[in-house]
Amino acid sequence: MQTVVSGIRPTGNLHLGNYFGAVKNFLRMQNEYNCYFFIADYHSLTTHPTPENLHNNVKQVLAEYLACGLDPEQATLYIQSDVPAVAEMTLLLSMNAYLGELERTTSFKDKARQQPDNVNAGLLNYPVLMACDILIHDADKVPVGKDQEQNLEMTRKFANRFNHMYKQEYFKIPQPFNYGDALIKIPGLDGSGKMGKSEGNGIYLADEPKALRKKVMSAVTDSGPSEPNSPVSEPVQNLFTLMEVVSSPDTLQYFKDKYASCEIRYGDLKKQLAEDIILFNTPIREKIEDIKANANYLNKVVNMGREKAQASAEKTIRDIREIIGIKRF
Repeated sequence: MQTVVSGIRPTGNLHLGNYFGAVKNFLRMQNEYNCYFFIADYHSLTTHPTPENLHNNVKQVLAEYLACGLDPEQATLYIQSDVPAVAEMTLLLSMNAYLGELERTTSFKDKARQQPDNVNAGLLNYPVLMACDILIHDADKVPVGKDQEQNLEMTRKFANRFNHMYKQEYFKIPQPFNYGDALIKIPGLDGSGKMGKSEGNGIYLADEPKALRKKVMSAVTDSGPSEPNSPVSEPVQNLFTLMEVVSSPDTLQYFKDKYASCEIRYGDLKKQLAEDIILFNTPIREKIEDIKANANYLNKVVNMGREKAQASAEKTIRDIREIIGIKRF
């Protein structure tokens, strides 16, 4: 069975974009592959979260993963910092990563622009840490979005470089992976772009109905179609896209027909969309709260994931130390 590895930074609650763009596919993957899904708390340290926020965010994301249906009996679900071998491997692999190539990565340049007063070494070394997350479990496939494709290519480069330097094919060269037509880009509520944690345009799985209705009712639209069968503007198409994943086909078609005939009332569209999202969200939100309140279950999941992830990682780090020449006399 091939191995799949994917992680998420605990920088905020999961939103509909995370669910339909990633987690929904994870639910399928866990039945078809040997999966390692981790919460990347080391990666989140580049933004200097407070200890309380870091701890709470890790707990929140773990509960949300479980509430969405990830099964710790089928997939290895773990916290990145519970696997010390990741940090050691990052140190070892960083010796074969070069300053120029790290400075040229899009993720580093973007983050340096966004936080000019906090351009830390962790940001620069992000691709190395990501590579170790993947290579330490001998991954065959990695589900990645467009914003991470370059970093996966760096992983492939580091793996090839290590193999060439030590004259053996130790690391597999991981491949990008998705289910093709199953990939869905969920738009935000601000009229353009995808839904994101930091953009303030997200609908979170943990949102209460009142907050959710307020968000949807404030979503950006336009002045309405001026003539029958007018092209749909991006802000309105975004609302239709959200309807595609949470509403019935008949409901979606009803509002598309209203738009085409210039009879659309955006207030009615938003009210219906909000209620359909609430209907979708409510079972997940209730499970999130139940799981967060069950400390024994969360500890059981974390311990189980740590044990399985460490076993995989420690084999890799032993092999790497041997290959490099770090061994006892």
